[in-house]
Amino acid sequence: MTSTQPLHAVLGSGPAGSALAEELVRRGHPVRLVDRKGEGPALPGIERVAADVGTPEGAHAAVADAAVVYHCVNVGYHLQVAVMPGIQEAVLGAVEQSGARLVVLDTVYPYGETGGAVMTEDSPWQATTRKGRMRADLDETYLAAHRAGRARVTLARSADFFGPAVLNSTLGAAVFPAALTGGDVPAFGDIDQPHSYTYIRDVAAGLATLGERPDGDGRVWHLPTAPARSTRDVLAMIEQRTGQPMRLTAVPEPRPFGPFDEQFMAEYAEMFYQHTEPQIMASAAFEGHFGVSPTPLAEALDATVAWYTAWLGAQAPAN
Repeated sequence: MTSTQPLHAVLGSGPAGSALAEELVRRGHPVRLVDRKGEGPALPGIERVAADVGTPEGAHAAVADAAVVYHCVNVGYHLQVAVMPGIQEAVLGAVEQSGARLVVLDTVYPYGETGGAVMTEDSPWQATTRKGRMRADLDETYLAAHRAGRARVTLARSADFFGPAVLNSTLGAAVFPAALTGGDVPAFGDIDQPHSYTYIRDVAAGLATLGERPDGDGRVWHLPTAPARSTRDVLAMIEQRTGQPMRLTAVPEPRPFGPFDEQFMAEYAEMFYQHTEPQIMASAAFEGHFGVSPTPLAEALDATVAWYTAWLGAQAPAN
């Protein structure tokens, strides 16, 4: 049966885009999931499409006939400064022409070093890093397009991701597999500092809510995020769930570790302040306006440990 609901187009099929696509289907929306190859497992209610949204032609094809477009595209960490502005130009141009609303998945990078101050939507943008300034420039361009009436845009900021299928995160494949198998778990920077982590399913639910609610357009929102705990506390909660002692390895400064190779860590070095000062992102504005609460941290970690347990089992060689 053909849906009569308007089409939602999700650009980027990484953990956030895939989780969002599934959340939108759960809410009854027809979904187009776009990446460069258009490949991957068949998902009920989701049409996979191949398009290079870094080109005007690809971006226009990706957003055609969509009422809402979600920009969840990311690129290799070492390519972000060079590539992300071109993707923005193509995607923004496409939605300006099509009239679709645009929801952009964003980071807290524009705030820069805060000295431990709580990050809210009113915090100053004072980034000094290359990637932080790039993100701030992109965000100002998005908001300027909205103010000028050229597009309807909202920005959705997240803290560090974690959760099912989230591998490339400091609370991802460097942590959970080692915690489950007795390997070395990295302790980046000062793990006694409070640090916000946003659950991937809350990212998806928050983005979907913004896609359904035009009253959120034209501003920055912080996606629902559980109250910050110290990373040591979070690791202890993971240890409780694995049932075995965790072997922590101090990583006081940027260096290759596990899935984070030399190229990645060289690029990440300028962002390492996130592990040496408190990183506290508040989402009270979103929670109050939309009536959405973050998943309790314990529940989110239960689901994440369960996913990684199954993931590791699937990779084990057959006897």
